[in-house]
Amino acid sequence: MLNPVDFSGRPFHFVGIGGIGMSAIAYILAKQGFTVSGSDLSSNRITQKLQALGVKVFQGHHTGNIDLANAPQVVCSTAINQQNPEFQLALTNGLPILHRSDLLAALIEQFQGISIAGTHGKTTTSSLVGFLLLKAGVDPSIIIGGEVSAWQGNARLGNGKYLVAEADESDGTLVKFLSHIGVITNIELDHPDHYHSLEQVIDIFQAFAKRCEVMIGCIDCPTVKAHIKSGITYSLSDSSADYTVTDIQYNPSDTQAVVIERGQPLGKISLGLLGKHNLSNALAAIAVARYVGVEWQAIADALPDFVGASRRFEIKGVQNGITFVDDYAHHPSEIIATLASARQQNTSSRVVAIFQPHRYSRTLRFLDEFSKSFGDADVVVVTDIYAASEPNDGKVTGEQMAEAIANIRDQVHYQPTLKDVQDFLVKNLKSGDLAVFLGAGNLNQAIAPTMQEIATALKP
Repeated sequence: MLNPVDFSGRPFHFVGIGGIGMSAIAYILAKQGFTVSGSDLSSNRITQKLQALGVKVFQGHHTGNIDLANAPQVVCSTAINQQNPEFQLALTNGLPILHRSDLLAALIEQFQGISIAGTHGKTTTSSLVGFLLLKAGVDPSIIIGGEVSAWQGNARLGNGKYLVAEADESDGTLVKFLSHIGVITNIELDHPDHYHSLEQVIDIFQAFAKRCEVMIGCIDCPTVKAHIKSGITYSLSDSSADYTVTDIQYNPSDTQAVVIERGQPLGKISLGLLGKHNLSNALAAIAVARYVGVEWQAIADALPDFVGASRRFEIKGVQNGITFVDDYAHHPSEIIATLASARQQNTSSRVVAIFQPHRYSRTLRFLDEFSKSFGDADVVVVTDIYAASEPNDGKVTGEQMAEAIANIRDQVHYQPTLKDVQDFLVKNLKSGDLAVFLGAGNLNQAIAPTMQEIATALKP
């Protein structure tokens, strides 16, 4: 049941305002003129940006952070424990408690919502859709799970009628969204902490699809093809799809293809994002843009300029000929796709994959699949598991992950901590290497100090 959201002027207080999803909604509300406050355990670039907008941000979770005199609506995400003191204060004092998804659903209904869903590719696809509409002068509002340089963050408030939103299936709340356009990129089991089977995941996506006026689906995914009724389809290989491609060229610096719309060639595209998966994401974005009336030439002109969202094959820098890449991939399918892109870019030198498993439940459930995901890497480094608030039940470890990968391939190294990773890379990376940091946890915090130590070690 969707909790009612009061947009008459009542304030909002976000518990965990620094999160990538929560902060995006807080940003939109602040830009709309609402009084917004929030708390988080630590300050970061995102909370500082909100503060610059006039949002009052508290460090730490305390009952004093909530102004009871103004009786705000209290917003929480699934990550917030109900024993949180601010949650408890809101409960005790009868304040409205909203899930993040309640607010996002209400915002989507203020606009003509374009909701991008799927197990993989949501952030890149929603970023691409937002970028194409922005460049075409449609002036969209945008709420996504990553930061994009084109609008300097993870959210944008435009004056147009469309809101592009990332619809996350991790906790099932995407069924609340009543969207003008929906996109499903693919369907797999990725959150075994919430779903017990693929069938449960399919049910959630079917419920989401029924609440979209127009459904755009990728029929390269057999699960989407079999279980989702798509009014518009796209595919990299099936010529029966409404949108497909021919003459594909996967180059070291770009991907090129000719786009076919309902059997008729639209023209050639050049995409700076590498890999088959990103070409598919771009095709989804093209389908959306064309449906809302964007001219082909505007699409073709914009695509080469899109550099992607943060932590999606994001090049962090080059040091001593070593390229450092940060990527959010944390599911076997995502790792395969990311490393295929890395190999495409680095055909003559080593691809070094540094992987931090994310969540005990995911690591245990997909241990065998993970072990087979590193075929395009020359060297694999595995850390301890990033818990992401899950309790450690002792059933699986990062070392077991490393052993599982080592049973299939050579050059696998277990380095438990970020400091261990840093020390190993400083000693073993060499010029020409492409070092890809994989995971949804805090592994990327090791990138800057590793680059700095390599630079220091090389000084005469």
